[in-house]
Amino acid sequence: MNTAYRKRLPGTALDWFDARAAVDAIQPGAWDTLPYTSRVHAENLVRRCDPAILTDSLKQLIERKRERDFPWFPARVVCHDILGQTALVDLAGLRDAIAEQGGDPAKVNPVVPVQLIVDHSLAVECGGYDPDAFAKNRAIEDRRNEDRFHFIDWTKLAFENVDVIPPGNGIMHQINLERMSPVIHAQDGVAFPDTLVGTDSHTPHVDALGVIAIGVGGLEAENVMLGRASWMRLPDIVGVELSGKPQPGITATDIVLALTEFLRKAKVVGAYLEFHGEGASALTLGDRATISNMAPEYGATAAMFFIDAQTIDYLKLTGRDDEQVKLVETYARQAGLWADSLETAQYERTLQFDLSSVVRNMAGPSNPHARVATTDLAAKGIAGSWQDVPGQMPDGAVIIAAITSCTNTSNPRNVIAAGLLARNANRLGLARKPWVKTSLAPGSKAVSLYLERSGLKGELEELGFGVVAFACTTCNGMSGALDPKIQQEIIDRDLYSVAVLSGNRNFDGRIHPYAKQAFLASPPLVVAYAIAGTIRFDIERDAFGTDATGKPITLKDLWPSDEEIDTIVRSSVKPEMFRQVYIPMFEQREQASSNVSPLYDWRPQSTYIRRPPYWEGALAGERTLKGMRPLAVLGDNITTDHLSPSNAILPDSAAGEYLAKMGLPEEDFNSYATHRGDHLTAQRATFANPTLKNEMAVVDGKIKPGSLARIEPEGRITRMWEAIETYMQRKQPLIIVAGADYGQGSSRDWAAKGVRLAGVEVIVAEGFERIHRTNLIGMGVLPLEFKPGVNRKTLNIDGTETYDVTGEREPRADLTLVIHRRNGERVEVPVTCRLDTAEELSIYEAGGVLQRFAKDFLESTTH
Repeated sequence: MNTAYRKRLPGTALDWFDARAAVDAIQPGAWDTLPYTSRVHAENLVRRCDPAILTDSLKQLIERKRERDFPWFPARVVCHDILGQTALVDLAGLRDAIAEQGGDPAKVNPVVPVQLIVDHSLAVECGGYDPDAFAKNRAIEDRRNEDRFHFIDWTKLAFENVDVIPPGNGIMHQINLERMSPVIHAQDGVAFPDTLVGTDSHTPHVDALGVIAIGVGGLEAENVMLGRASWMRLPDIVGVELSGKPQPGITATDIVLALTEFLRKAKVVGAYLEFHGEGASALTLGDRATISNMAPEYGATAAMFFIDAQTIDYLKLTGRDDEQVKLVETYARQAGLWADSLETAQYERTLQFDLSSVVRNMAGPSNPHARVATTDLAAKGIAGSWQDVPGQMPDGAVIIAAITSCTNTSNPRNVIAAGLLARNANRLGLARKPWVKTSLAPGSKAVSLYLERSGLKGELEELGFGVVAFACTTCNGMSGALDPKIQQEIIDRDLYSVAVLSGNRNFDGRIHPYAKQAFLASPPLVVAYAIAGTIRFDIERDAFGTDATGKPITLKDLWPSDEEIDTIVRSSVKPEMFRQVYIPMFEQREQASSNVSPLYDWRPQSTYIRRPPYWEGALAGERTLKGMRPLAVLGDNITTDHLSPSNAILPDSAAGEYLAKMGLPEEDFNSYATHRGDHLTAQRATFANPTLKNEMAVVDGKIKPGSLARIEPEGRITRMWEAIETYMQRKQPLIIVAGADYGQGSSRDWAAKGVRLAGVEVIVAEGFERIHRTNLIGMGVLPLEFKPGVNRKTLNIDGTETYDVTGEREPRADLTLVIHRRNGERVEVPVTCRLDTAEELSIYEAGGVLQRFAKDFLESTTH
């Protein structure tokens, strides 16, 4: 702590750390040019870093240099139950390992406060047309996840510094936005900015509040939990100037889909974006959060807005204490984080985007950045002529229409707009098509309260959009089962069927096994498509039906005006609703108890929670980086859904067959995501996506899609899991060769754990997604990057080769990938070592995050 810069915050009994003084002492006037991100990191350095490295670290920010790493100490770690639970399973396993080596397991605790929200476990088995859907879905969730919830209940009593929000309360990001983030902390007599990492790629949701919050993998989160700094290089900080204002009838969803396309093309992958300008100032906090939430979809690490009057209004609206609201404004103005003081900030790159250029949009059929204007659906071949054959579903049948995901349900305007469109449809006698599985899964219980108050809850229910959950559902692949008759018709007719959802992800194979593709849309458009019943419907021009006079009903007859939406938001969304929801939720928290054993009593037959194997077997051995065979040769844009899917487990999958052997009935197989606390189930999810294209799986001259591999040297094509088992028995080290953007998508640690447990020692790709690269390192897998212009195709890689890696491992050093071809030819290929920092090198050399911590812990307790 650098006490020279500690001062009293005017008008309070709190101190603060004056980063401006520290920065200007190094270079007078430099503070005024710093972007918001750099100012927050400067405060963190002044308050937390070793005084010996403070000046050199601040110079990285001041001089926009990227020569050295500097530490960042996030104030919190926020987890959903899937990755949060697996992180805590790892810590429970670490306690066992520490105890076996003579250490005190009770001393293994998170150092940084951890907030775990159980929100990723509920599947929509009952749709929103069942008045008891919420209660039924919750009962199924509890039954299926009893093992997991037993473990989570133990963690909140066995670990210090762990807070648990139980299931049925909302989505982590929306709870974070509406309650958990104070924006400015007051702790131990000091005020400082809230910062956090979260085990979900959409953690930047709360960047809308001016809070630096980034998504990390479970392994990186474990590193932060255990008190280690997150070491980083100065990121690319890009200014995004928003001008103009949205046209009438344009939702925040339309804006963010247009921005996602624009920013993807602008190549902001890994950057911290700072939205500013007149357009940004006029956006509500709900609109800002919609934009920030989609950061991983346009590839950014963070999507920041400044603290201003909109922030203060939102804190008041969501029922924050008056003193806390006052502290936020006082601190932000004093510390240079208020929007007015950022007008002199300078960026190395600035992008301009005109909000008035946005039209009504959707994204699909496969990627969030694949924007298509609704007026262009027919021209794109999405909408078109179709015949409604009585008794049959149409081509392009919408089998799932879901208002889901914190992206949109954090925004009252979006939800109210959906309710008003439903009301208008009901008045005109329209109904959802019977094959459409509809659902409303808000991220907060407050949504239900303001829908009730506005009189729109019943209108949505009448169209089948009753509340099925307060959780992350369809967007995360937890769509639940279809009606068996509908599923059978899709199979029998090989029907092109789709999902339409107000979520943030629509990768192929993610939403539902029988939804061949999926489209992202605003909540009111989701309702409209439930009425249309097919994606082949031209949503802007075609008629949904006729009114009492025989006049065709089109979208313009249903769409509410902005004035009506805003009037209902003002009259229906009130601070007391948020207090009613959150005060009881946060008063009921349990604290760690000394009466609970520090070691978990593992259940031997559990398929959900199993003692992790990271200190034994193959993982305890040496990684030779020699004689490696390819497990897969892959193209560009491999997502973590390809690497380790999260959706429903089908009975003919490797995981399904294992669960059946363990005695689970098929109806309780649940999702891949929920079984990630049991490595024996989760291993079988490795590359289990049916849309995977492993270039080694060639049949009749074509790549055969599916969870397939080719065992070498025999050349036999098998299911991926059989190949993995074969190589594990042979103790064969493996490598994966891939194209660009490897590992994009959700911050899924099992996408790295699965390949490491399979025996993969190296991934060599044209480029890596940030979170996945750190997860690989956290598991002791070496990420290597081809040099520009070199790839699997230029090297004529076919998977028959073996590989060595030679050279001295240093951060971003040049290493050599030695390719031994089947014909005896040897090729040496220079590659970049993507251990980017000394900290990452240290973690890799130790074998991973947990091994590194165990070593340090035992050394510190024995000296």
